[in-house]
Amino acid sequence: MTLIKSISGIRGTIGGEMGENLTPIDIVKFTIAYTRFIAGKNNAKRLRIVLGRDARISGEMVNDIIEGTLLGCGADVINVGLCTTPGTEMAVITHKADGGIIITASHNPKQWNALKLLNEKGEFLNDKEGKQVLALAEQEDFLFPDVDNIGKVISREDFNPTHIKQVLNLQLVDVEKVKTRKFKVVVDAVNSIGGVVIPALLRELGCEVVEINCTPDGHFAHNPEPLPQNLTEISEVIVREGADLGVVVDPDVDRLALVNEDGTMFGEEYTLVAVADYILSRTKGNTCSNLSSSRALSDVTKAHGGEYAASAVGEVNVVTKMKEVGAVIGGEGNGGVIYPELHYGRDALVGVALFLTYLAEQGCTMTELRKRYPAYYASKNKIELTPAIDVDKLLLTMKERYSHERVNDIDGVKIDFAEHWVHLRKSNTEPIVRIYTEAKSQEYADEVAQQFIAEMKEICGL
Repeated sequence: MTLIKSISGIRGTIGGEMGENLTPIDIVKFTIAYTRFIAGKNNAKRLRIVLGRDARISGEMVNDIIEGTLLGCGADVINVGLCTTPGTEMAVITHKADGGIIITASHNPKQWNALKLLNEKGEFLNDKEGKQVLALAEQEDFLFPDVDNIGKVISREDFNPTHIKQVLNLQLVDVEKVKTRKFKVVVDAVNSIGGVVIPALLRELGCEVVEINCTPDGHFAHNPEPLPQNLTEISEVIVREGADLGVVVDPDVDRLALVNEDGTMFGEEYTLVAVADYILSRTKGNTCSNLSSSRALSDVTKAHGGEYAASAVGEVNVVTKMKEVGAVIGGEGNGGVIYPELHYGRDALVGVALFLTYLAEQGCTMTELRKRYPAYYASKNKIELTPAIDVDKLLLTMKERYSHERVNDIDGVKIDFAEHWVHLRKSNTEPIVRIYTEAKSQEYADEVAQQFIAEMKEICGL
């Protein structure tokens, strides 16, 4: 069992020993630390914190502990209940709150849960802020307010309809155009909150919806990460139903995977590519994704006369780089679309609405649209680490060996060759080194990956 403390929040498995798992004591400890951090930014102002959760089995329990702790710390709570990660972010913005806590472990299996921490902009804390929260969690000198100054629950509300309306009101979302296509869409929401929100959004867009795994009870019907090997059921249903496409989201609905009308994968990497193609056709500007994302986004951006920038892996890093370069669209290659016109956060609802607008405008099928983009294939591998391996030294050695190529070392080592790339980085959450490669065929991407794995193992003496 595991408890992972990082700048993106506190993530762990439910049950077990305190300090080794996400236990009630750990939940209280980190909620207090977060409240102290937010209070320090607000100069003793009465705090308002938004609280939302996905449909995990442990979600209600964790919610009750956090809500009570926030009240005990003197913070008022706006509890949006079952809500997506982007919806909770939007609730912070809409309510002009001082921060927010999202209870979700994203694509992790059902035994996991997490506290994801937001600032007053509805964005994740940055590296410096996250470290401050972790430091505060180690202190035990917090003075709690007396009975006259404890917090109160301002509201318990369903924010999902508001979020849907905000998405549909975007200038580049053409509801009427989408309605004319009368898309038939199969939705797989892995039995979390997406099973409520995505079908509701699609019906507002005039789509016929076929639901599978859309009961928000937290009993995940398959591995919740929206990867091809986990999506065999929706592929079969799409073909059987004669649907136009499939929509797949992870438990907290910040990642979007699309499936073609013939049951093949549109490709998580290409969710952002297609949406960016649409945005750039209407809005001139730049794009951004992380170093492990497909080169296809750079190709599409340059075709529209814009410039592409890469960031370190992690949503907060992508957002920082997007602001720096003035990106009009960005995100991560795992299906995370960030559209600043609404907010700086990965948002599957935004991705769905913009993508369907573009598909309706183009008047083509999913497979026809997919063929318009450069064909790249990814291979994602890893090397298990041992205490004897000096990862920093290993990565420095690889950087020096390939110094004659284009090398980026802002997050591990990425080596850009003429026809392919390799990204080597230490995981923030597991004792492994990730080896990501991309090439113009799956066979070559796998071959390059194995070449680098062998080379790194030789250096390490494995």
